[in-house]
Amino acid sequence: MLTFLGRKQHYCDGVSRRDFLRVGALTVGGLTMADVLRLQAQGAAAGQTATRGKSVIMIFLPGGPTHLDTYDMKPNAAREFRGELNPINTNVSGVELCELMPRQAKIMDKLAILRGVKFVNQHSAHQVMTGFEDRVRRPCFGSMVSYYQGRQNGLPPYVSLMNNARAEDPEYCGAAHRPFVPSGPGLDNLSLVSGVSLDRLDDRKDLLKNLDTIRREVDYRGAMNGIDGFTTRALDMITTKEAREAFDVEKEPQDVRERYGRENRDFLRARRLVEAGVSVVTLATGGWDTHGQNFNSMRKQLPRIDQGIHALVTDLHERGLDKDVAVVMWGEFGRTPRINSNAGRDHWPQAGFALMAGGGMRMGQAIGETDARGERPVGGGITPSNVLSTLYRHMGIDTATTLPDHNGRPMYVLEDRDVISALV
Repeated sequence: MLTFLGRKQHYCDGVSRRDFLRVGALTVGGLTMADVLRLQAQGAAAGQTATRGKSVIMIFLPGGPTHLDTYDMKPNAAREFRGELNPINTNVSGVELCELMPRQAKIMDKLAILRGVKFVNQHSAHQVMTGFEDRVRRPCFGSMVSYYQGRQNGLPPYVSLMNNARAEDPEYCGAAHRPFVPSGPGLDNLSLVSGVSLDRLDDRKDLLKNLDTIRREVDYRGAMNGIDGFTTRALDMITTKEAREAFDVEKEPQDVRERYGRENRDFLRARRLVEAGVSVVTLATGGWDTHGQNFNSMRKQLPRIDQGIHALVTDLHERGLDKDVAVVMWGEFGRTPRINSNAGRDHWPQAGFALMAGGGMRMGQAIGETDARGERPVGGGITPSNVLSTLYRHMGIDTATTLPDHNGRPMYVLEDRDVISALV
């Protein structure tokens, strides 16, 4: 079964969106969606090659990572603020990182640190995915890109490896612009063998279209309006060998897999997907809600993240993808500058960080700053909307354009549309 949403969530209209979009269950006369995808691959033109446009890889650090023990260290502050870890120099003069990230220190010229990023105090990925607080429901970045640019090479334009249904909701972009979630059973079923012919496929497609038309007539909100596009995307997903294999990291040489490390397979999968032509890939890694034992957690997690970022950014440069692919890594807020009684740091939305790479942007710098104890930005600070606006610019999408919401009202892509000028 091919599942387009991996987390079951019921809404007030009584429809389970996961069940609604589980297209592997749409069987007509014994033809499953896996059969459809197989037949599409069978009918693809021999020798068809992929073309690739601009892409974004968004790495989410759930729980809210500390800025003071990673990318915005304060070694001159009192011990109850600076903590147990020390900074090290990087290959960019004047920019320091935590000692647990030596690999990134060697490629700082290929990275940009955003300091003093202002968040809201919410354990939710919605803000970094949309640029709005959780109470303001807006389409996520990947769905917006899907809406404005569509798919390429038979691949979905938006793939979620993090599978956060609420934060990655397309809202009024429509169901056709939900992320594809490549969960295990779905990919396994893509290779099922069936005796169904291409002629029978055409018959089943016509019947499925008729059934969808009937269902749309009873849906007053128009949620069904996206099913034709969503089904079409499923029908077209596997059209080339390159597209089909993009999800499989085992296709990579062993030395490449070892460079990323076993715990960073999603970093490698993201690189394969954008190289194949996917526009937006999201992934989540680690657990960063360090109210207690913050420094023990950093000693475990930062080396792994360090390896993943180093491998991904280096790989993108070696493959000539650094101009086309932008990378951003961030969480939902920073952590308190003052260490608590449990050797932890609590929520601190007043200041956090984001790490960026690629996209043809100006790397090798730290942009923005916080005060001497890392409590607040110096100057106006940076907002998640500023980061997303910069990424939309990379994708060629004008954030001043509008699209209609569920009630037909024109809504801007972003309200705060200032880009980070030091990057572009």
